[in-house]
Amino acid sequence: MTVDNLLFFAKQHIHSDHAKILLAELLNKNPLELLTCLEETVPEETVEIYKKEVMALEEGKPLQYVIGNVNFYGNKFYINENVLIPRFETEELVEQTTEYIKKFFTEPVDIIDLGCGSGVIGLTLEQKVSTNSVDLIDISEKALEVTKVNKEKLNSKANLIQSDMFENINKKYDVIISNPPYIKTTEEIEDIVLNNEPHLALFAGVDGLDCYKKIINNLPNHMKDKCLIAFEIGMTQAGDITNLAKEVLGNIKVEVKKDLSGKDRMLFIFKNLE
Repeated sequence: MTVDNLLFFAKQHIHSDHAKILLAELLNKNPLELLTCLEETVPEETVEIYKKEVMALEEGKPLQYVIGNVNFYGNKFYINENVLIPRFETEELVEQTTEYIKKFFTEPVDIIDLGCGSGVIGLTLEQKVSTNSVDLIDISEKALEVTKVNKEKLNSKANLIQSDMFENINKKYDVIISNPPYIKTTEEIEDIVLNNEPHLALFAGVDGLDCYKKIINNLPNHMKDKCLIAFEIGMTQAGDITNLAKEVLGNIKVEVKKDLSGKDRMLFIFKNLE
């Protein structure tokens, strides 16, 4: 079959943009390049893979899981169903955190990424700022297998540690960052998310705050004298997280920032940072 034949087949089942993205990925081309090679013959093995991927998309599997990667902050990260699909809001968290690290720290920093999933946060920060160490933490062994692939692709020196947040950690950090599960167990979410992404990475108790409580209650044992804590949060959680942080940590500064859609999405805690 030709490229044109395959695109015609796919467009009967899925959106034309997705049809192009899938085929371009398999042929190692840019989607726009497909228009210049419509009459090219595609190997039969690739044809069969493409048809299976098209049907998987039609049945409701997310595009990122079908193609097996996602672009995050300029790097292509491997992902599968054992990790959350990274969102643009998390890129905003990394960007803002990078700015704060450069502003407040002059020496290489020790960073921990709690609930790292595919590792996009910690591995990206390792590339963007001067680091002494980067520890990537997840409770899921399968998630850490994904992280390991990304670590090796980026030639990273990060440490991978299986742990329920700080449970197996005996170290203090300059920067503590996390995009933990924060959806209420009773909250309704899109079917494509509910039916495909790991619930362990989505839900966090009746108020969605279980992971923040677990992290914040253990922060005193893991913060250096000067420390930056960065969270991605649910849009209604800023007040509760701020109150908990001040109750546990005392004299700190807290700053909440909105994402590009105008929703509270990032919460930063500053300890002795001026």
